Amino acid sequence: MIQQVMTAPKRITFREVDLPAVKEQDVKIKIHRIGVCGSDIHVWHGTHPFTSYPVTQGHEVSGEIVELGAGVQGLRVGQKVTIQPQVVCGKCYPCTHGKYNLCEELKVMGFQTTGTASEYFVCPAVKVTPLPEDMSYDEGAMIEPLAVAVHAVRKFGDVQGKDVCVLGAGTIGNLVAQVAKGLGARKVMITSHGGKKMEVARACGIHRVIDTHAEDFGEAFLETFGPDKADVIYDCAGTDLTMGQAIRYARKGSTIILVAVFGKMANVDLAVLNDHELDLNTTMMYRSEDYDTAIELVNKGLVSLKPLISAHFAFKDYENAYHFIDANKASCLKVIIDVND
Repeated sequence: MIQQVMTAPKRITFREVDLPAVKEQDVKIKIHRIGVCGSDIHVWHGTHPFTSYPVTQGHEVSGEIVELGAGVQGLRVGQKVTIQPQVVCGKCYPCTHGKYNLCEELKVMGFQTTGTASEYFVCPAVKVTPLPEDMSYDEGAMIEPLAVAVHAVRKFGDVQGKDVCVLGAGTIGNLVAQVAKGLGARKVMITSHGGKKMEVARACGIHRVIDTHAEDFGEAFLETFGPDKADVIYDCAGTDLTMGQAIRYARKGSTIILVAVFGKMANVDLAVLNDHELDLNTTMMYRSEDYDTAIELVNKGLVSLKPLISAHFAFKDYENAYHFIDANKASCLKVIIDVND
């Protein structure tokens, strides 16, 4: 079979490798779609701190089961599936206390272990999540980032009837806002710097979309939520500016959740954070229940994934997908690689 390999930053090749053997508890999947994520882009640029080369990428994925190990139950050949890409030890404190997303030995397919960017992929059946038959492979490949958003929203707790502000209208910010709305938030406001991403946010039905190049954030924040402000602010941009906005404008005693990964050491006003008794929380990946909720939200029409897709590229055009992303940073949301049609 053909497998993608990034041999160095901005260098992708393809190689012929043997079809992997299917062990008793394994599943072989014919890969159909792979989504390109922000972390993949860091690998492309050589700036991901926890990935070395060569590496086969691919962790946002959908496909079709073509073979089951002898001991696998509850799955069937021909079934549409996605994969949870975490590789965990199962023995550390987080793993044994229901928080395997925080495994002390955590590895992720496509970064520290072999990813799914090949014509077929074999993995343990426990990593496989079935998809509804009427869900497209495009949508199936986006369940992973949607699960990130579900987990992030849940870090606050129940958002039913709450007022939610999301900073950053990229893929994850858009999905966090959609999930909050889908789970019953009263008002959802999202911010960015204008352009296509704002148009997509509006197309996805987000309550209030703010262009911070054209509007003052503080004024828009108060106009949207009133003097009681928001119940929770999600920072999905991860800059000193956005975290500074969150700390400055948050209601005293309310919650800020950092969803984005800061690219450098943060320089923010912790004195105000302390003085206003703000809860600063964080979020990391997802667990199985987040995948289940993500699928349910799409099935019920409460989250729209298709408007986020910016372009498709053929498997052998993987490198061109990155060039497209680099050339369209302001407008690009999700790029999909078509592996098997």
